[in-house]
Amino acid sequence: MNLYEHTIIARQDASPSDIKQLIEKYSKIVNKNDGEIVKTENWGLLNLSYLIKKNRKGSYIHFKIKCNGKAIEELEKNESIDKKLLRYLTVRVKEFDLKTNYFNKKDDFEKEK
Repeated sequence: MNLYEHTIIARQDASPSDIKQLIEKYSKIVNKNDGEIVKTENWGLLNLSYLIKKNRKGSYIHFKIKCNGKAIEELEKNESIDKKLLRYLTVRVKEFDLKTNYFNKKDDFEKEK
């Protein structure tokens, strides 16, 4: 089984219930194809570097996935036709960094030190 980090950017007008439905939908696709979601992180609404489909912001969702390549193909096929998503990116990694949460507020980050 390969290790992947997969990030999707949903439209800025997506409600929290829409985000939850997206997470459930794509988790089911991975699980159906003999994969495993190790960790899911909701990074929240962030500014985009440039306009994507007339959106200045996007809701970022990050998955850490253990699966084979077929599950990723199926996942990306479904994401390419989803109107709620702006972009997606999959990167194969050697190991997961499960300790660091990069999108904590600065106050939370200083408390951990």
